[in-house]
Amino acid sequence: MSHLSSPPKKLKGEHKGHGLPRGSERGSSSRDKDRSATVNSSVSMPAGGKGSRPSCPPATPQKAPNRLINEKSPYLLQHAYNPVDWYPWGQEAFDKARKENKPIFLSVGYSTCHWCHMMEEESFQNEEIGRLLSEDFISVKVDREERPDVDKVFMTFVQATSSGGGWPMNVWLTPNLQPFVGGTYFPPEDGLTRVGFRTVLMRIRDQWKQNKNTLLENSQRVTTALLARSEISMGDRQLPPSAATMNTRCFQQLDEGYDEEYGGFAEAPKFPTPVILNFLFSYWLTHRLTQDGSRAQQMALHTLKMMANGGIRDHVGQGFHRYSTDRQWHVPHFEKMLYDQAQLAVAYSQAFQISGDEFYSEVAKGILQYVSRSLSHRSGGFYSAEDADSPPERGSRPKEGAFYVWTVKEIQQLLPDPVQGATEPLTSGQLLMKHYGLTEAGNISPSQDPNGELQGQNVLTVRYSLELTAARFGLDVEAVRTLLTTGLEKLFQARKHRPKPHLDSKMLAAWNGLMVSGFAVTGAVLGIDKLINYATNCAKFLKRHMFDVASGRLKRTCYAGNGGTVEHSNPPCWGFLEDYTFVVRGLLDLYEASQESSWLEWALRLQDTQDRLFWDSRGGGYFCSEAELGSGLPLRLKDDQDGAEPSANSVSAHNLLRLHGFTGHKDWMDKCVCLLTAFSERMRRVPVALPEMVRALSAHQQTLKQIVICGDPQAKDTKALLQCVHSTFVPNKVLILADGDPSSFLSRQLPFLSTLRRLEDRATAYVCENQACSMPITEPCELRKLLHQ
Repeated sequence: MSHLSSPPKKLKGEHKGHGLPRGSERGSSSRDKDRSATVNSSVSMPAGGKGSRPSCPPATPQKAPNRLINEKSPYLLQHAYNPVDWYPWGQEAFDKARKENKPIFLSVGYSTCHWCHMMEEESFQNEEIGRLLSEDFISVKVDREERPDVDKVFMTFVQATSSGGGWPMNVWLTPNLQPFVGGTYFPPEDGLTRVGFRTVLMRIRDQWKQNKNTLLENSQRVTTALLARSEISMGDRQLPPSAATMNTRCFQQLDEGYDEEYGGFAEAPKFPTPVILNFLFSYWLTHRLTQDGSRAQQMALHTLKMMANGGIRDHVGQGFHRYSTDRQWHVPHFEKMLYDQAQLAVAYSQAFQISGDEFYSEVAKGILQYVSRSLSHRSGGFYSAEDADSPPERGSRPKEGAFYVWTVKEIQQLLPDPVQGATEPLTSGQLLMKHYGLTEAGNISPSQDPNGELQGQNVLTVRYSLELTAARFGLDVEAVRTLLTTGLEKLFQARKHRPKPHLDSKMLAAWNGLMVSGFAVTGAVLGIDKLINYATNCAKFLKRHMFDVASGRLKRTCYAGNGGTVEHSNPPCWGFLEDYTFVVRGLLDLYEASQESSWLEWALRLQDTQDRLFWDSRGGGYFCSEAELGSGLPLRLKDDQDGAEPSANSVSAHNLLRLHGFTGHKDWMDKCVCLLTAFSERMRRVPVALPEMVRALSAHQQTLKQIVICGDPQAKDTKALLQCVHSTFVPNKVLILADGDPSSFLSRQLPFLSTLRRLEDRATAYVCENQACSMPITEPCELRKLLHQ
């Protein structure tokens, strides 16, 4: 197969690589290095690569909509007026392809993807390209967030036949859904070193007519190879590998790729990778007295601090952007994703637990403030994402980052007031510009702005500590803190008048499950009931709008309707494995934060449904999709990488352990062992690709702590013991409130709870491991000591 030279460094599309350090098979391929590619078949053509944006004006969209107008997905609706005869993924399209003997053109993306916008503007709005797609192909559009199963299958093909993958993902399939050519973004026209999309379409059309049998044979051969390569099974193995060995290897691989100066892993682009930070914190806990343990803690805390000070964090409106295009965390890809906010809130809360530094707790609160303000639906659910692009002014063409960047002139106009007591003439605007590194010419390098959209603009990034900024101007530290806070608030108010980025108002069960965890864990750690209430309301939303009581199944998606209503597609999009695993984890976290056992009961029911729909009784582990839901797809996969989100199997391993701790049901422990055994080879080969699963392996082999608090839930002494547990970093635990009622749900699950007594009628804690419990503890300081052992 042939490839292009690498694209320019600053590319804004969403790519498959998740910024894992070297040592990961796929993680080392970054989003900005990905290229389109073809299989080495009789279709002889170089792949369409991501070059600088061609300057072709968008075609005027046809007035009559295509059939995507009937869909709910914001991404599909963005293409509803293309001059393309688009089909949604479904039997109608497949039957038509078979009847007319035409190849299927499958295009996959999502509504806040910059390069998806570009390909739509350049190619899918083009009348001639639209005619080619409509006459010679059956063209199918898929929202990757609605159908992660379709995305995963064909991304596996694209990655296996090229140097990477990304979105938009464009794949040509036989009428039987077997892929034979694939790539990512294609420019519309031929360039000096690349073939344009129009040419690609004509060559595939001609090859399908003249050489179809060869294409079909190659497609079958590649599919067979992918099946063999993607199989994850226990095989002859009886037990999972040694947790100590996997931990050591995973830590060493992370240590090798660590950026000493700026934190994070690899050079650029850099991604927030909470799964890695979670691993490092857990590694530190079990190796506290060793040099490697201290090193793990330092790596995680330093990375979190550098990210929070960098431009990847929105210092004006809070929340984190998708990734940094440079090593310094300075210039981000400005898109904001719900799943990043959820996981980073937990990571910063854990950093506060471990360090006691309120810097981290303030960042966590800021993330959740952003989510509750900008991504929340009145019913309690949370939207998926905000776009990177927005118009600088109303009616103008959208540009990346326009909503977030600033000129010096804007700051001077907004913050003209003189600062009293400074050693030199100083306005509050000049103080803010100094602290956040703004310059007259703009602080964005041309290499980070290949399309010239950010000239003269600045991204706020903390350049100095408060102490240094105060010393520079002879000011008190608290005075500087107040001036900067006031200045940022004025910028926030001014920003409200700018055209907002597109909001993807689709609500996903999986990402809302992550958000339940984000609010519940942070609320519990910081002792903020309001945050726990947000988690509770989100869980209620999931049960009301995304759960089918009769079948016990989750729905994958719902959508914001008019007047604050919630709408569903018809037929509904049913949940995938990640929907169940992330919601179950959220419910377990919410039970521990709220002590409302109804959430624990629902988690058990969802786990039963997950086991029924996704468990591989032959090979162990969970498939990503139901067998019926993915019928016709050439592969049924098990996710094998912890990336931007943890893999559903890694989270399932943790959930099974915790559910066993809450109930004592042996079946869930057996499933956990089978799952870890099935992924043994993957963990042994590249443990750094599965840091979340390595954590689960450690939790299994070290055994979980059952921390039982016996007391009245409303009593002060009970709350003090609960808060002691929440404020201590103990990842491998279940927290149980025993209120003395023998008929309660947990007492029925764990009969030994009825044997634990309050000491002197005071709230009393027990720490139990391996069917043995500690002596009764009534003082929070004594409990903290025991938990630190």
